[in-house]
Amino acid sequence: MSTAENDLYQEVVVEHKRTPRNFGHLTAPTHQAQGTNPQCGDNLSVELDIQNGQVRDIRFSGQGCAICIASASMMSEAVKGHDVQAAQQLQQHFRAVLTGQTEPEETQLGKLVSLAGVRRYPSRIKCALLGWHALMHALAQAPEQDAAPVATALGETR
Repeated sequence: MSTAENDLYQEVVVEHKRTPRNFGHLTAPTHQAQGTNPQCGDNLSVELDIQNGQVRDIRFSGQGCAICIASASMMSEAVKGHDVQAAQQLQQHFRAVLTGQTEPEETQLGKLVSLAGVRRYPSRIKCALLGWHALMHALAQAPEQDAAPVATALGETR
């Protein structure tokens, strides 16, 4: 990656940390889950409004490092308005890039490609994936399930 590309990607991450998109709470979420990373103290909640198999709205809240918040912000933009299956596939592609199973150029990540450099820092991969783990747990809930958050800890080593 060239220095110019690297600088641009860093700017995207910083911008999403400073002004995260879809940050806050939904009035009546149909699905929600919480993710924590006890190693660094990141803690995020993801709330979804899913209607007819589509992520109509998404919000996230909590606190975390710049990578964690930027990733959750970009995730929320990437899945909002898309169907659940597309969100699940995007999570799989993003995870594969961050864990080194797929090269960034081999998949369509859009702005999320700006986080591909995280793969060079194994301890930060968990930060970038925390919001995505919470999203997947929220999507796995049945719509009529109680609104209590499901906690997910990311203490495992990858």
